[in-house]
Amino acid sequence: MKDFKTSFFFLRLPVAISLLGHGLVRLPKLASFSEWMLTSMEKSAIPAALIVPFSYILPIAETILGILLLINFKIKYTLYSALTLMSILIFGSCSIENWSAIEAQLLHSFYLFGLFWFYEKFKTGISDHEKY
Repeated sequence: MKDFKTSFFFLRLPVAISLLGHGLVRLPKLASFSEWMLTSMEKSAIPAALIVPFSYILPIAETILGILLLINFKIKYTLYSALTLMSILIFGSCSIENWSAIEAQLLHSFYLFGLFWFYEKFKTGISDHEKY
């Protein structure tokens, strides 16, 4: 592929903006976001001792992953991390039977997998320092 870098940037852009946006809107209101998450997860079997720290880490992780996707930093590991985060979110949503949230999380997961597949298929067209 001749213009891999440009194509891959525009493929990454929507999910990068989604993750970045999720994180950035939550960062200024971390305490209220944490309270909301704890309340929404109260029917879950997941203990509050895990939910509270995760609720503070999640917006930071989303922001960082969004930035890393935008700048194409160690993209393979960034995609692995984003897929892991989505899997954790899906598990949490399953625990409270929030099926509509799972749909959005699965959509993000499929999109991230598509990026990973595209990257693996066409990475031979990019320089060595950009492969990871």
